Amino acid sequence: MGKELDKEYYKSERKVEWRNVLRKEIKSKARTEVVRVEMPEADPNVRNKSNIEVNKGLTLEMAKKEASRCLDCVVPTCVVGCPVETNIPKFVKYIENNDILGAAKVLKENNSLPAICGRVCPQEIQCEAQCVYVNKLKKEGSAIGYLERFVADYERESGNTSIPDLEEPNGIKMAVVGSGPAGLTVAGELAKFGYDVTVFEALHDLGGVLKYGIPEFRLPKDIVDAEIDNVKQMGVKFVTNFIVGKTATIDDLKEEGFKAFFVASGAGLPNFMNIPGENFSGIQSANEFLTRVNLMNGGDNDFDTPVHTGKNVVIVGGGNTAMDSVRTAKRMGAERAIIVYRRSMDEMPARAEEIKHAIEEGIEFINLASPVEYFADENGMVNKMRVQKMELGEPDASGRRRPAPVEGSEYDIDVDSVVIAVGVSPNPIVQQSMPELETTKWNTIKVDDNMMTSVPGLFAGGDIVRGGATVILAMGDGRKAGKGMHKYIQETVLAEV
Repeated sequence: MGKELDKEYYKSERKVEWRNVLRKEIKSKARTEVVRVEMPEADPNVRNKSNIEVNKGLTLEMAKKEASRCLDCVVPTCVVGCPVETNIPKFVKYIENNDILGAAKVLKENNSLPAICGRVCPQEIQCEAQCVYVNKLKKEGSAIGYLERFVADYERESGNTSIPDLEEPNGIKMAVVGSGPAGLTVAGELAKFGYDVTVFEALHDLGGVLKYGIPEFRLPKDIVDAEIDNVKQMGVKFVTNFIVGKTATIDDLKEEGFKAFFVASGAGLPNFMNIPGENFSGIQSANEFLTRVNLMNGGDNDFDTPVHTGKNVVIVGGGNTAMDSVRTAKRMGAERAIIVYRRSMDEMPARAEEIKHAIEEGIEFINLASPVEYFADENGMVNKMRVQKMELGEPDASGRRRPAPVEGSEYDIDVDSVVIAVGVSPNPIVQQSMPELETTKWNTIKVDDNMMTSVPGLFAGGDIVRGGATVILAMGDGRKAGKGMHKYIQETVLAEV
């Protein structure tokens, strides 16, 4: 084996012959029962009292065994399911051949944040869902996410980290607004083309939602910092405490010589349900809750602004943010950490792995229920939540069955604090500073196929365009925008020189 590592080989005159060889190997491997690797995990009764990482990672032996399961498909459908188009069969084959650093180089050809993606990307509904094992053989797919994490961690721990090949610096200044997954990705893509890239971050720390929105037990901060350092090694510069639209406008940055812009300011504006009592003390958005805990030491009572939780904490919602919030509350000492969700467990949008981990850690689930009112004590602190039972009707636009209230089914739950995790809206500052910018009725920014907005030279991606999505979809936007921005510069700025 080895020819499969040569991209050009598939285009050669021996392609048909090689496909026949691969087909024979696929049939042989498919007949061999190799069970998908299981990720080692920290003890639930230990991890739910600390911020240690839940998933412990694969050993080299486990990774090589899992890599050997890959069927070397003639048409690698797994790649179709990857928003950043990682050459999955190629990096997996390097693992099987015991060249882990070579696998890391393959990953970084398309992915600037592999250690992050290996932890938080929903591979089970993307690349792994497209695996031949799943679609054709009705078996568990290759553990692509586990392998991606292993490779990235191995490279970092080896001290031999690499960066992708970069073109010669061209001196053209490019600006990126936001240092989340979309912003970091487009910055890396532009650096490969030789541009002088500066990322402007509104907060005091880099990483965007990777830092403020995802808890330490799921995505350690030192992993995020290491990935950002890799982007810095590519020549990308970062400026913190800088709000584009307030500290300086896009027009101001144009005067400083920036030729094109990418807006990745995210969706940090929380949604609420607008029900009676929602303004009582002790009720907060998941965005505020997680940001204060993750970036402001809100979970530590020794700091000046600790986050109030109490013994009975309810999180309203069923997505990944809700799971992050309820598991964080458990780690902060809540005796009862409860999810209240208006649909059933089957409709819950959170990753299956996160739901599993939550159940193991003692999280309670109240499904088919929705809050209708809150009550407070004499000091205005929430102490009770009234919920109404729900039943599922016909599917709505999302494909999930629509919840409908059951008349006369209300009952009360004692609470000390409530976290609302029912979605977010785009940060509005850039849009407000640019009235000429076309937006949707949800205040997301409209873009074309190259991720360019209605303003020439201004591109956007991630949650500011999607209104709330996954890390990997934001990264996919960043990759596409990098190509679009490069094309724009070549066809406009350089064409005028």
